[in-house]
Amino acid sequence: MKPLPVSIATRPRKYTPLSAYACLSDRNKFISVVFSFFFVSSSERVNMSEPEAEAQREPRDSSKKKKKKKKEKRKISEEEEKEEEEREQEEQVEKEEEKSESVLMRGIFKVGKKSHDVLLTPTRLTWTPIIPESPTGEESVVQAGVVLLQDVFAVKVKRRRMAGQQSGGAVLGLALFHSRRRGRRLEEDTLHLHNASAEHTHSWYNTLKELLTGFSCRPRYVKVFINPSSHKKEAVHIYRDHVAPLFKMADIRTDITVTDRKGHALSVMKECKLDEYDGVVCVGGDGSVAELCHALVLRAQLDANSPENPVRAALPLGIIPAGSTDVVSCSVHGVRDPVTAALHVVLGHLQQVDMCSFLSNGQLVRFGFSAMFGFGGRSLARAEKKRWMSSSRRREYAVVKTLVRLRPEDCQLSFLPAKSSGSSLFGQQDQGEDKELDTKSAEESWVTNQGLYLSISIMSIPCLSPHAPQGLAPNTSLDTGSASLIAVGNASRSEFIKHLKRYSSSSGQFSFPFVETHSVSAVKIRPRSRIGWSEEESEDEGDSKNTPIIQSEAAALPWNIDGELVEIANEVLIRWDWLCFTTKTQITTDSTHLFEKHCYVK
Repeated sequence: MKPLPVSIATRPRKYTPLSAYACLSDRNKFISVVFSFFFVSSSERVNMSEPEAEAQREPRDSSKKKKKKKKEKRKISEEEEKEEEEREQEEQVEKEEEKSESVLMRGIFKVGKKSHDVLLTPTRLTWTPIIPESPTGEESVVQAGVVLLQDVFAVKVKRRRMAGQQSGGAVLGLALFHSRRRGRRLEEDTLHLHNASAEHTHSWYNTLKELLTGFSCRPRYVKVFINPSSHKKEAVHIYRDHVAPLFKMADIRTDITVTDRKGHALSVMKECKLDEYDGVVCVGGDGSVAELCHALVLRAQLDANSPENPVRAALPLGIIPAGSTDVVSCSVHGVRDPVTAALHVVLGHLQQVDMCSFLSNGQLVRFGFSAMFGFGGRSLARAEKKRWMSSSRRREYAVVKTLVRLRPEDCQLSFLPAKSSGSSLFGQQDQGEDKELDTKSAEESWVTNQGLYLSISIMSIPCLSPHAPQGLAPNTSLDTGSASLIAVGNASRSEFIKHLKRYSSSSGQFSFPFVETHSVSAVKIRPRSRIGWSEEESEDEGDSKNTPIIQSEAAALPWNIDGELVEIANEVLIRWDWLCFTTKTQITTDSTHLFEKHCYVK
């Protein structure tokens, strides 16, 4: 048979690789497709044509898989062991917590109008509403209330009494008085637990009373000093209306002295028997606080027969703000509120606060927290001469008058940089570092500058006040063992006023070329000439930028030390080798309260 003729022209184009290639416009794409096709097909052909190679690879692959599985099992077993160990540790911790938080009492009380299941542990009291099961079986969200016993300062038995009845009466339940935090403030709050059973209520009362007595840091008998002349003469009313009721509720006995002159508190502290008290409370301004701090340290020196070396004070000091600025109270508490301060005293909160000593010619002038020389000293001296004015008017008059007669002080300024801070601005020392100041061995480290200064400020606390919400030394902490030195050099009146205005804002008060800031452990200020001041100075004197006021050699210079005017004619040495304990309610969120200032040498 003859083969049938086949025409090439009628052969389908899809069977012609060349014609397919001719139809593609992108040759590179075609080459890549073809290359991939041949690569895959060739590998497939090799695998298909070598079954023996596959047979040889299979056992190798299986052995590798087995090894991997063994390793994975080992890892899993190790992880399980670690998890078991962690679980055991967590269980032990939980058991210890359960032991420490064991339920001491459990009972049913009415809180408001609903019955609650109340649990008492060694550290807290919780109450959960008792809600009956719903017919549908749906679970309702139950919110439990909690109050920490460290915030409770009193517990009382509630009774129903007739008019004029002094004692007795039907038992209604318990009242727990505790503090509640609102920002930096502490507020008094009351939790009412209602139960008509006298036996049940008294058992709870006795247990709570015993737990509250266990807080040993809380005072039971305090010596109170009230300065009736501070600010608007409101100290007596502040103590009577805000402080005394809290002290009475917390069963704190008081021995009150109302001061009638400057130095009265110091004279009383030198003679009273301190071992009878648990602490000292000051109701007044910064001057009263500084006087009592000085009195506590001085009394400790006398008792130890060590007039030259500072000795730790025997009693803590609590501060109730009642002055015009209350810089110390604001720096320690974060707020200027007598109720907050009184609650810190009642609850016995503690905080370390740096304190410094001021010496002239080797003699102790006083102890304090801050000092201002130059503008601050001269403005206070002018204000003291106008005591008949109100505090606000007196302050405005003194500031304006001093700015009008602004003059630089010609002096030699020496400072000893803080050990851990170096040249950093407002550096902080570690808590564990030795804070003792050995001026003899560190004599070579003193930095000395000589020139004209409009203002020199030395502060061991932030110095917060309503007029300077961020503080005069905003980055200074309370217990760093160092202080801030702010030296304002000679400048024009307008530039100096800009510098002062920045204190009322958030920042920028030190961003001037004539302002120097240092973290220091000691400062010496020696006037080159005795620069005095006089109310009769002429307002038409020379340019304040270049002309210091030079008077007689015996003229004393005004210093503002903790809001008190101190006139010193010679060199002044300020040292930071002191610490005081004070309460702090934790503000950097949990940090600033007010009770206890133990002053001692570090």
